[in-house]
Amino acid sequence: MVTSFELAQIPLFELLSPVQREKISRTAADLRVRAGEWLAQEGDIPSFFVVLEGSVEFLKKIGGVTEPMIVYEAEEFFGEVPLLLGARVLVGLRARVDSRILRIDRSQFLELITESRCWSDRILGAMATRVRSVQETIRRTRTERVVLIGDEMHAQCRGILTFLSRCGIPYCWIDRTFDIDRLPENLLIPTEGLVAIVDGQKILPEPTESEMAEALGIQTTPYATAYDVVIIGAGPAGLAAAVCGSSEGLKVLIVEQATPGGQAGTSSRIENYLGFPGGISGDELSDRALCQARRFGAEIVITRRAERIDVTGEEKTVTLNEGLKVRSRSVVLATGVDWRLLEADGIEKMIGHGVVYGASRTEAMAVIGKHIFIVGGGNSAGQAAIYFSGYAAGITMIVRGNGLAQSMSQYLVAEIEKKTNIRVEAHTEVTSVNGVFNLEAITTADRKTGDIKTRKIDALFVMIGAKTDTAWLPVEMLRDEHGYVCTGGDAHGSWPLLRSPYPLETTVPGIFCAGDVRHGSIKRVASGVGEGSTAITFVHQYLALSNQLSSLELLCHQERREPRDGVARQAAL
Repeated sequence: MVTSFELAQIPLFELLSPVQREKISRTAADLRVRAGEWLAQEGDIPSFFVVLEGSVEFLKKIGGVTEPMIVYEAEEFFGEVPLLLGARVLVGLRARVDSRILRIDRSQFLELITESRCWSDRILGAMATRVRSVQETIRRTRTERVVLIGDEMHAQCRGILTFLSRCGIPYCWIDRTFDIDRLPENLLIPTEGLVAIVDGQKILPEPTESEMAEALGIQTTPYATAYDVVIIGAGPAGLAAAVCGSSEGLKVLIVEQATPGGQAGTSSRIENYLGFPGGISGDELSDRALCQARRFGAEIVITRRAERIDVTGEEKTVTLNEGLKVRSRSVVLATGVDWRLLEADGIEKMIGHGVVYGASRTEAMAVIGKHIFIVGGGNSAGQAAIYFSGYAAGITMIVRGNGLAQSMSQYLVAEIEKKTNIRVEAHTEVTSVNGVFNLEAITTADRKTGDIKTRKIDALFVMIGAKTDTAWLPVEMLRDEHGYVCTGGDAHGSWPLLRSPYPLETTVPGIFCAGDVRHGSIKRVASGVGEGSTAITFVHQYLALSNQLSSLELLCHQERREPRDGVARQAAL
């Protein structure tokens, strides 16, 4: 506990009366933090801090890279800017060395501002100086890390644009046809195809997502070879499992073949998720979850695809693309699902040339003033229609059923009804997609009357449900007729051990499943988060039993005898 005498030795607190200093000594938090420990992260509720001993540094994520901004030493203070602006913490705050920090909460800080004119003048003067410093930093900081040059209608270009956006990497786009005067003059740039320039220096012709990630310094290879739990998939379920597992001391690796967030990450606005009354975009929610998981020590690699899981005893070996292998004591499958493909003549050659599966927010600029069609009647389609309505001239939603009410949340239906540039065509399906180089028209059929229509179109977004990609999993793992993974009581006699499976455990002991890819799951963000968190509870129980078994085997070995007929092993597992 800090004393009023100690406070009197600090210039800032000299401005206060003895009574005020005494009150602070009784109510403020006297924190002892170790080097590298976080005091606050971006987005946290702010407090006012004073360094009593040691030093702290501000860290800001700029262009996808966390960079140090400023260092505060003993007797210096900070935190007044977000408190006085009514904002969340703007930058991360971390101890550089073992430090002692005084933390004053918002109500007491504002009380001191009101009671002491000298204190107020000192704080407001510092705030004005720091705001000017932030403005200067923004002016000097590069606004983008990647310059992309090429044709944005090309499928590869759209993929890279989405990848950069989902990773939070600032970029700018140069159309080789219309923006030739914007091409950098000091670099030798290929005259054809997609070209990426990273940090003004590194030139990548026809880059893949993996090449982009490596050029940007984003982790694509695990640091270790063995983990307590490997989580495959970084959607809501996988990220929730990572947060819970790493916060509870497990060594966690997340493997994601694209970018964090899954299908939910492409949602322009999720309005029914607990705790966000104004809604939150899918990419912002996933970015927060990823920051939280990393804060607890979870490791994530992207552009890595799990291709095989081998089980030897209690050890699982996960093989990733390019032959990379990692060992783990347990696995959580949270791969989610892919968009179901639309069956229409000519659609394959138009994918990426006007036909898009899903609807990320990066597509908004490409539909400004255009007439677009959205196929699907679920929540994802509804969210996309509402978001694009602020950009597109007109939106037509094509629905096979009677309308939106049966498959879409009511709040979305009501919002769509208010939009004058959105129309819904029920009992309709797309039968063909037409175009030479890019999408030009589609043909639709009325499922009731049989009427056929061909209409010009600028873009077609398809969100018609889900399909699984689980053929790569072990043959011992039971799946239903659609490829969804069975867990717990759905094992139907395929469970190999004497003990009962845990509720989210697959028919391969020690491998758990959560989220949309699980048989019987509820396809919602909140339920995915719940399942991911719950899966870690069962991982802990599985690992605890595994440890007990190891102890039993060691004892048997020391006594030169084996567990009776393997029953002890199976009973333990």
